[in-house]
Amino acid sequence: MQKNIQVNQSVAILCDGNNIERSIHEIAGNTNAMINFDTLIPKLLNGRGLNRLFYFREGRNISSKLAERLHTLYYGSVVPCHKSADIPLSIKATQLAAKVDTIIIMSGDSDYVELVLHLKAEGVRVEIAAVEDTTAQILKEEADYFHPITKEDWFVFNPGPMRAMGGKRKSLE
Repeated sequence: MQKNIQVNQSVAILCDGNNIERSIHEIAGNTNAMINFDTLIPKLLNGRGLNRLFYFREGRNISSKLAERLHTLYYGSVVPCHKSADIPLSIKATQLAAKVDTIIIMSGDSDYVELVLHLKAEGVRVEIAAVEDTTAQILKEEADYFHPITKEDWFVFNPGPMRAMGGKRKSLE
């Protein structure tokens, strides 16, 4: 007789925001395309427990609304990076390795191959979530699982007429 066994996994999601944003913009053909975390995170977790969510982003223009939303819904943190997210994301992943069962890296960048190999050697399951067409093949091969981010996982932000005009109303006079 076969019994249903429930497996409880603790998952950390680490997102290279610039990499994912560039990939989506390229595929969508629109720089206003944005990840829809409300649909993507539950899909990635697939019933597993979320331990941590970190969104690493290079640059000064980090949306406070995004940071607030990630914190409110997922106790997530937005981490501003001086340059690339590669090093801060890798450091955080190695810090979390002893605290979680699975780490999902949201990036298609081949720079993360060594990190994937290291985490797996430490006994951590490593999954990659990225836009398939812009993901390095070797990264997909080395990961334990690959989650393709598809057009169902993003939306196009419409800044509306006020923002499109630079925040100024056109005079009708």
